[in-house]
Amino acid sequence: MNNVRIAVIGCGGMGSDLATNASQLELATVVAVSDLSEERAKALADKLSVEAVSDYTTLLTRDDIDAIVIASPPFMHPQMVKEAAAAGKHIFCEKPMAPYVAQCDEMIAAVEKAGVKFQIGHVCRFHAVHRKVRDLVADGKYGSPTTILVHRIGGGWGRGNHPQWRMERASSGGTLMEVNAHEIDFMRFVCGDVKAVSAVGGNFVEKGQDYPDVALVSLQFTSGAVGVLHSSNASAIGGYGGRVDCTEGSIFFPTFWGGGSGIQLKRFDGDAEKIESGDLKVETPVKAELRAFVDAILNDTDTPIGLKDGKAIVQVAEAAYNSIAQGGALITL
Repeated sequence: MNNVRIAVIGCGGMGSDLATNASQLELATVVAVSDLSEERAKALADKLSVEAVSDYTTLLTRDDIDAIVIASPPFMHPQMVKEAAAAGKHIFCEKPMAPYVAQCDEMIAAVEKAGVKFQIGHVCRFHAVHRKVRDLVADGKYGSPTTILVHRIGGGWGRGNHPQWRMERASSGGTLMEVNAHEIDFMRFVCGDVKAVSAVGGNFVEKGQDYPDVALVSLQFTSGAVGVLHSSNASAIGGYGGRVDCTEGSIFFPTFWGGGSGIQLKRFDGDAEKIESGDLKVETPVKAELRAFVDAILNDTDTPIGLKDGKAIVQVAEAAYNSIAQGGALITL
């Protein structure tokens, strides 16, 4: 095989972005797109000059399709992944892997039985500041990480024109999975596996959703490092940034992107430094993650963000929800 033929399921904002970027890869071809909305599928298909279908299951039987990109709502991921795996298709699945850990286990069993490639769409690993922070920690110049703090806060989640599935924990995974899958994955990317979780939070503003709109999630890593994720869609003043303190110095990133983004660095025995985000040159992140997926298929290598990573994020978020429900109890993973 010297070219991966791809079909994309889900033609919403993320699906459209994935299909567009996949179509720009040198060693991949988008063959078809699918969506329950024929109008939405046709609009994307016309844009990319590919075929549009409404029934995604017809794509799984076709010999001219090697891989499936799944960009449907999270509650649909388990069924679609299991069906695609049974059909022998390689799978790229948007985050979160599923709303519940038990569903992840079923997906893992199906993928491993089929022996196909699987990648989860934790795209922040390919974003400039996220990647640079991880590389700076991995380099060891600042010592071993002791503390990681990340905040991703905003508001108005329930005030827009959101579909009902997004307001339901069982369908979307809630904010900690549908949104903060990125931040939890980033924290694991920097500090390693999580061994225990505790959290406090509640539903204070967004009464239309059945999951917390504020969560303070405390993580204990197997490395000995500790961390806190501040998740909120109940804040009038948003923000997205954090810091990593290490045994020999600190790495501060007040915002991951936009105005003021960049990385501030200082060793205990050195002067402060700064890396401007504009000086960090990376490939378009969505294209980069899809390129990694395609390369893994063509070279028969592991995908960079696989089954274990997908389940781990759902496991941490599920533990956080359970901890909140139990008044901040410590949940061991």
